[in-house]
Amino acid sequence: MGHGREIKIFTGNANKPLAEAICHALGTRPGSSDVGSFADGETSVSLHETVRGFDVFLIQPTCAPVNKHLMELLIMTDACKRASAGRITAVIPYFGYARQDRKAKARDPISAKLVANLITTAGADRVLTMDLHASQIQGFFDIPVDNLMGGPLFAEYFLRKFSADTEDVMVVSPDVGSVTRARIFAQKLGLGMAIIDKRREKANQSEVMNIIGEVRDKTVVMIDDILDTAGSICGAAKALTEFGGAKEVYACASHGLLSGPAIERIENSCIKELCFLDTIPYPSRTPCDKIRYLQSAPLFAEAIKRIYEEVSISTLFG
Repeated sequence: MGHGREIKIFTGNANKPLAEAICHALGTRPGSSDVGSFADGETSVSLHETVRGFDVFLIQPTCAPVNKHLMELLIMTDACKRASAGRITAVIPYFGYARQDRKAKARDPISAKLVANLITTAGADRVLTMDLHASQIQGFFDIPVDNLMGGPLFAEYFLRKFSADTEDVMVVSPDVGSVTRARIFAQKLGLGMAIIDKRREKANQSEVMNIIGEVRDKTVVMIDDILDTAGSICGAAKALTEFGGAKEVYACASHGLLSGPAIERIENSCIKELCFLDTIPYPSRTPCDKIRYLQSAPLFAEAIKRIYEEVSISTLFG
């Protein structure tokens, strides 16, 4: 690695296996620290290594419990800033509160902007994340934001899976909001695309209304950024097979929150395989044989290396 300033990587409790995999890919180890809680529940952070003048990377997705992991990130950032770190990069593989990025009705907060302000105020100099729910969230920050894309990792996996036999394969966007993501994914695979038009009645519930495109007798691959309770994607899979006549349904999403009844819904759905990136740890509940995780650590490691060396990372966005 290029210049004289050394690199240090620390992690909170949100996803230690991912942090260790990133460090392994970089040929280093996580910095020595303790991130825990006091008796009253307040977050406790202790750094056991000097960070003065170092290029510090804090790896911490803000997944469930979101507020706990967010506070760990903020307090780790503050600790590094007060210890005179040369530069602090918040590596947030999954950015929580990203779905609260606009006012859907009167008197709604824009929580994604608030979280961006908190991270900046805590002392972060830049943010490295993956597949923000809305790319406009980058503009909520007053510091540089690098938003990596998980689509190429899924494209590589499905190209290997289907090999040259892609004549009857089609990409499907599970809703109108994911059309751009699905279009880029379809272009990478050289496939056609369909869209599911749905109406969301209330949070975490949706009703499939129409399938735009011909999917009959096709193997379809749905792509999304976040899968929470799995109601939408399982309902979409059912519509694709029962009404659209699709032959097989595969799905992928960058961030598998898997809240509430998600795993049970996936298990009982017609989805043959569901792929996630390992930005969020798999929940400790009953495992599901349909779920597969792909490694994101090599991509994050390469981005961290390029940020550290002050070279372009734009090629990684493809």
